[in-house]
Amino acid sequence: MPLPSSIEVAIIGAGAAGLGAAHALKREDRSFVVLEARDRVGGRGHTIMAAPDVTFDLGCGWLHSADRNVFVKIAEQLGFAIDRTLPPWRDRIAVGNAFPPAERAEFLHSLDDFFDRLEQAAKEAARTGIDRPADFCLEPGNRWNPMIDAISTYINGRELDQVSILDFDAYEDTNINWRVRRGYGALMGAYGASLPLHFNCEVTLIDHSAKRLRIETSQGTLAADKVIVTVPTNLIAQGAIRFVPALPDKVDAAAHLPLGLADKVMLALDGAEQMPADGNLRGMTMRTEMGTYHLRPFGQPCIEGFFGGRFAQVLEDAGDGAMAAHAIDEIVSFLGNDFRRRLKPLKESRWAHDPFARGSYSHALPGHAGKRAVLAAPVDGRLFFAGEATSPNFFTTAHGAHDSGERAVREVMGAINK
Repeated sequence: MPLPSSIEVAIIGAGAAGLGAAHALKREDRSFVVLEARDRVGGRGHTIMAAPDVTFDLGCGWLHSADRNVFVKIAEQLGFAIDRTLPPWRDRIAVGNAFPPAERAEFLHSLDDFFDRLEQAAKEAARTGIDRPADFCLEPGNRWNPMIDAISTYINGRELDQVSILDFDAYEDTNINWRVRRGYGALMGAYGASLPLHFNCEVTLIDHSAKRLRIETSQGTLAADKVIVTVPTNLIAQGAIRFVPALPDKVDAAAHLPLGLADKVMLALDGAEQMPADGNLRGMTMRTEMGTYHLRPFGQPCIEGFFGGRFAQVLEDAGDGAMAAHAIDEIVSFLGNDFRRRLKPLKESRWAHDPFARGSYSHALPGHAGKRAVLAAPVDGRLFFAGEATSPNFFTTAHGAHDSGERAVREVMGAINK
């Protein structure tokens, strides 16, 4: 359908936040459209078939805090099966001798001690108003520090020296983590199917100088009474969407809530029945530049690898196939050279090179944990902001993004009803 020239509410972005906002506006019976630069729904949630028998979530894949995650109910309503298998973390099945049990136990003990120190440091920072980089909580000289830093690259998409203690500690996790068997991105696609979506519609400018807002897009211009912006922080910080008049506080907040990088690679596994389903493979590398591997997710004949932070950026910058090549080399170093013939590259994500994401999920730089609230605040009762980066406690997650979209609609309705 053609882009309307005028609308009551325009939503920028059809990721989890945009979908949450759209369904909330639909319940309120308001006139709205969703403008999406990509040719699909989901944003940083995207499911593909890496092979005929391998489902692969290139982006978000876990229903974190599943007991509080709205997508669990959405999945049930849309007939998507939920997999409640325990995640391949901590004490799950470990394969090979690359990380002996005694050493693994010592590492996990050091990791728990780190999180205990982080919690105490956050309390002190809240009391004094002095935030610090999270690497302040590493125990000097602890041999596990590089691998604890690697964990941060998976959780935050960035090493500890670039992560706020207050922000890191603010994240809430109920430790109940499930999956969508057909894919989290596929679920978002189904969730968005009934909405008024305009694909390949890149928004470049929002002019809020007049009574009605003017939105410039790759498909033309439209006017709106209200706009909900749900795009990733890097796009705002780097000027992919401009505001007239300028919104320096928003750009500054977005710049101090940059997207870290967490990438995945999927490898086909020959003779998969010889490996445990939903097992874990991680080496005692003593490096931050390392991968961690999920063996046979959903019992599929594959291995899913994870890389984060600066190392993920290096692998992306090295070009297509570099991530898979490194993953295969690392797995072979753990399991022996004969294992190489059993592995074949399938697909890999490249979120830093995605022009409409430019990263994976947000973290607050040290001293800037308060910028989430700054980014979330409405402007003049007409311009509203949502997205995982605006969530106070569930940032980095799809459900945090979805909930922020509903919060933005409550603010829209409050402004309409004044």
